Amino acid sequence: MPPNTTASSGQKPGKSGRKKGRKARLFLIVLVLALFGGVAYGGYWGVSTVRASFPQTKGSLTLDGLSGPVDVKRDGNGIPQIYASSDEDLFMAQGYVQAQDRFYEMDVRRHMTSGRLSEMFGSGQVKNDEFLRTMGWDRVAKEEYDKKLSASTKKYLQAYAKGVNAYLKGKDGEDISLEYAALGFTNDYKPQEWTPVDSVAWLKAMAWDLRGNMQEEIDRSLMTSRLGPKQIADLYPEYPYSRNKTITQEGQYDSVTGSYVQGSSTTAGSGTQSTSGTGLAGNTTAPDGLQSQLSKLYNVLDNVPTAVGVNGNGIGSNSWVVAGEHTITNKPLLANDPHLSASLPSVWYQMGLHCTSVSSKCQYDVSGYTFAGMPGVVIGHNQNIAWGMTNSGVDVTDLYLEKITGEGYEYDGKVLPFTTRKETIKVAGGSTKTIVVRETKDGMPLLSDRDDELVKVGKKATVDSGAPDRGDGYAIALRWTALDPGNSMDAVFQLDKASNWSEFRTAAASFDVPSQNLIYADTNDNIGYQLPGKIPTRSKGDDGSLPSPGWNSKYQWTGYIKQSALPYEYNPKRGYIVTANQAVVDKDEYPYTLTTDWGYGTRSQRISDLIEAKIKGGGKISTDDMRQMQLDDSSEIAKLIVPKLLKIDVADKNVRDAQKLLEGWDYTQDADSAAAAYFNATWRNILKLAFGNKLPKELRVKGQCLNVAPVDSTGPADENQTVRECGQREADQAQPDGGDRWFEVVRKIIDDQNNDWWKAPKTRLDKAADNRDELFARAMKDARWELTAKLGKDMDTWSWGRLHRLFLKNQTLGTEGPGVLQYMLNRGPWKLSGGEATVNATGWNAAGGYGVVWVPSMRMVVNLDDFDKSKWINLSGASGHAYSAHYTDQTDKWAKGELLPWSFSDKAVDKSTSDTLVLKP
Repeated sequence: MPPNTTASSGQKPGKSGRKKGRKARLFLIVLVLALFGGVAYGGYWGVSTVRASFPQTKGSLTLDGLSGPVDVKRDGNGIPQIYASSDEDLFMAQGYVQAQDRFYEMDVRRHMTSGRLSEMFGSGQVKNDEFLRTMGWDRVAKEEYDKKLSASTKKYLQAYAKGVNAYLKGKDGEDISLEYAALGFTNDYKPQEWTPVDSVAWLKAMAWDLRGNMQEEIDRSLMTSRLGPKQIADLYPEYPYSRNKTITQEGQYDSVTGSYVQGSSTTAGSGTQSTSGTGLAGNTTAPDGLQSQLSKLYNVLDNVPTAVGVNGNGIGSNSWVVAGEHTITNKPLLANDPHLSASLPSVWYQMGLHCTSVSSKCQYDVSGYTFAGMPGVVIGHNQNIAWGMTNSGVDVTDLYLEKITGEGYEYDGKVLPFTTRKETIKVAGGSTKTIVVRETKDGMPLLSDRDDELVKVGKKATVDSGAPDRGDGYAIALRWTALDPGNSMDAVFQLDKASNWSEFRTAAASFDVPSQNLIYADTNDNIGYQLPGKIPTRSKGDDGSLPSPGWNSKYQWTGYIKQSALPYEYNPKRGYIVTANQAVVDKDEYPYTLTTDWGYGTRSQRISDLIEAKIKGGGKISTDDMRQMQLDDSSEIAKLIVPKLLKIDVADKNVRDAQKLLEGWDYTQDADSAAAAYFNATWRNILKLAFGNKLPKELRVKGQCLNVAPVDSTGPADENQTVRECGQREADQAQPDGGDRWFEVVRKIIDDQNNDWWKAPKTRLDKAADNRDELFARAMKDARWELTAKLGKDMDTWSWGRLHRLFLKNQTLGTEGPGVLQYMLNRGPWKLSGGEATVNATGWNAAGGYGVVWVPSMRMVVNLDDFDKSKWINLSGASGHAYSAHYTDQTDKWAKGELLPWSFSDKAVDKSTSDTLVLKP
């Protein structure tokens, strides 16, 4: 019995089948752990270790520090609803309960954010720690906690930490999770107490994964090694404002007051910044050698463990809200499904936080999704309002070239000294390592200090004639809003207790990083949207799309957009608002450049079209309609390309048979669809032939080698002119990834039969393609034989789901541990419907393959008429314990597009409760 336990009735009994399955899994653990710990001892140790880490969910426990009793009610999926009589008790209990289910995950996250992964996992994480220490997330988080956060927020963070530590008290690692037991074979690591700063630092990790266009900034620069300015422009087309609507449509910037105002958006504000700025002192190409330097930086970034996303790539999300005039309830419906990298356990943690009586002493009655390790609720609803989030993608990061001298760095003709700090990295099973971090006067860390080869390449870099002599070379520094202390933690608690639009906007004003699209609905039938965030302004001519010269003050940030000038929308006449990473405002109607790299609006416009179709058909939208929209599998690029493919005369009978799969296809990407499998294989090969084989090696898949055309050529080259190059990028990060930017690239040239991009050189097996249809025919042939190799010659057995599979992997030992441990911790595969840039956004990287890279990490639909009729689902389950019944108990339903009931009222929660644990003072 754990310390401080006064009574316990143990774990709830499961169903008979579940018991048998668990016994079988426990027997497997016995065998596996016997390999680790010795046959004689392994059996007892294995079963006892697994059971010891399961949380107590019934009976009662005594927790020092509580002022009154707290009830923890869990439903059949292990989702907790907490009831307390004071704010501090509520958040202390939240810390205790999350630690019960997810402490190992929490511990790994805090080691990541503080650059201390080596303390847990040894020398293999030193490079990651060096980079993370250079960024200094934990230092910024501590400064936020000390100087920026409100007294009430600090009080809640302290209470949360107290709850986590109450759980840890008296426990060894194996009492907490199976992963600690496994670490014990190679490491004497012991979990340490939780601190309030550990929770704050997690917001920095979230901001890093949602950091905007930094990747595009790198990629554009890398492209300059093989492509000219026009060709690069072809691959980054302008947002299609006339076809895909922006988020805000009924507001405008008032140049007199300097504010964004609700109203008809018919006139542009004055003083519009240029969106054709270039960075790099006006050049559209990067300095010689910079592409190699940035490639090295990319590799560093790619190795940083993901927190919630795919290292800044492919991050999407859908959210939309429909006003009561268009719903069957006559009150708003709000949907949200953030698209993030798949992880096990899911990044999200479902729970409810309820004051037994809402008052000044206890202010919260909120339910939704949060992160393990952080108090409060991030996305969800309280008794008055609901809110959702999608990544805005605004540009809050810039890379700077720095002219280094022996004494410092050059700035406006002067040499300024760096600010330096030493960081000591402790390594499990190894020697400590000390690094020196250098920062400029604006607190920009030199990322290039973390890779010796970056320095070597920097010595060879050249820029235009206006740049200083390279001397010892150029370094790369990062300016990022999240490296400045902020108030985002305050915003979480403000959102959780906001009761109306005004309070919601006040909360949003504190949500400085990461900048998210916030949608809103309330029980009084109001809907709204707010773009929050600390968003930099730049001098005219600099749009942040390429690295800038750090030696020229002209390219430094000039300030930040004031809150009153940020776009919003409230009760628009159309009766709904959609945010899915599309442009927030029309570029001609807003004076600030938010970014040059929006998502291209494929998903957002599809959602809008589905809503409009329902409204114009005279129908009313239901909760299930919202769910069905989340599952829409329609491929917009297939609608554009398939009619062209069907007109091509194919000679090869086997290819022609595959082509016939596309006849009559409705463009939906169901898991069992052979047509979807063949089309996506054809699309992948179109991208490879038209674009992928012409990109520089730094963007192509690692290990894929090609004889490529000379620089500045998109067409076929003479065989004597080609050079052999091998790709350098991880498969799930390579280009062309096939997302909606590539949809737009192809759309722009689809009717230009003889465009240079449609030309492909001959190979040993294929003649040269000289136009679009010849390249499409070759892609169809390549797709036919690729799928034959992967799925078999019999097309009757083909299906999209056999290619498009999801594997859930434990993000530490499930990827780096021994094979038997990976087998114990990981789950899958699941055959999925959906695809890239569809509403059901099960993303895949066309350059790397068909496997699922990122997913709707959760789905929810909130019913503002009756919260108990709301629905939700998580990617995995409530528990982080590998052999808990709630480890992946939601995944099958998630994969099928099902949602679970979401209880909120006392009556509904009591009805759905399976286990009750009472925490006593």
